[in-house]
Amino acid sequence: MYMTAEASEFLFNLDPQMLFDSILLIISMFVLCFFMSYLFFKPAKKLLTDRQEKIKNDLDDAAKDKEDSAKIKAEYEDKLKNVDKEAETILSEARSKAIANENKIVADAKEEAARIIARANQEAELEKQKVADEVKQEMVSVASLIAGKVVAANIDTTIQNTLVEQTLKEIGDSTWQS
Repeated sequence: MYMTAEASEFLFNLDPQMLFDSILLIISMFVLCFFMSYLFFKPAKKLLTDRQEKIKNDLDDAAKDKEDSAKIKAEYEDKLKNVDKEAETILSEARSKAIANENKIVADAKEEAARIIARANQEAELEKQKVADEVKQEMVSVASLIAGKVVAANIDTTIQNTLVEQTLKEIGDSTWQS
């Protein structure tokens, strides 16, 4: 059961050169993995981390923008409701102004009509006085005609009074009294 030197050299059928090469290969693989990890894995991991942060920030910004747009939409809808109220207010103000203008125009028209009626009444009164003056002048001429008839007929006073009354009846009492 003793092993010979040759048997101990070839443990698992491996010679010492192969063991040395295998150990050197394992050590170089660890060193290579360490350097690869340092040179490539850390930047790749950092790149992935940065990308995750960017995506998270983009999602946060999108959520914030969505909230802002919801607020703006609510404000817009409120403004639309207020626009209807403002339009109704403006229309009611316009209606009240129109009614006020209408009342003013009607009042002005009534005042103008009153002035026209007053002027027409004055003109009618003046015309009435003018006609009365003309009637009086006509009466004077009729009276002088009567006087001429009286003198020509040489009539007494009873006949003269009768002639004056007949003339007055012909002309009319209202003309003589005005």
